[in-house]
Amino acid sequence: MSNNIHSDRILILDFGSQYTQLIARRVREAGVYCEIFPYDADDKHIVEIAAKGYILSGGPESVTADESETPKASQLVFDSGKPVLGICYGMQTMAAQLGGKVENSLHHEYGYAQVRARAHSELLKDIEDHTTPEGYGLLDVWMSHGDRVISLPPGFHMIAETENAPLAGMADETRHYYGLQFHPE
Repeated sequence: MSNNIHSDRILILDFGSQYTQLIARRVREAGVYCEIFPYDADDKHIVEIAAKGYILSGGPESVTADESETPKASQLVFDSGKPVLGICYGMQTMAAQLGGKVENSLHHEYGYAQVRARAHSELLKDIEDHTTPEGYGLLDVWMSHGDRVISLPPGFHMIAETENAPLAGMADETRHYYGLQFHPE
């Protein structure tokens, strides 16, 4: 008897990332059903999918732009009590919407980077590509961003950093909210 792939659903809210389909593919390869909705989908449709968690994709916009023009995740996502993973722009909008601060970075990152895993997080537990001489885990990742989180929202702690992005990952383990500046897909 096989597991019902529809019993656990993830909803990806798409902010226009060129990698959204790859995110969905990776989720499906893990045996989890997922759907992609535009970031501004009606709350009624978000509720109807009965997701067990949410992924906020990356995108080409800037959280630092005019607030009335900046794409945002539905507040329903954060009020749901379900896990949320923000990737790139998704991390930035999560940080801004939950009380953190985002700014345009002087050094934009595009391409390969090494991220140092910091603190302990369920999200990055037992994941590393390399180890520093001091024993810290390093991840080989893909970066594609011009903005960066400079102040964490209340309840979050840093879980990853690069030289150019001191807050390359954040977590609120209590609420199961995670943000990654890099692209894990």
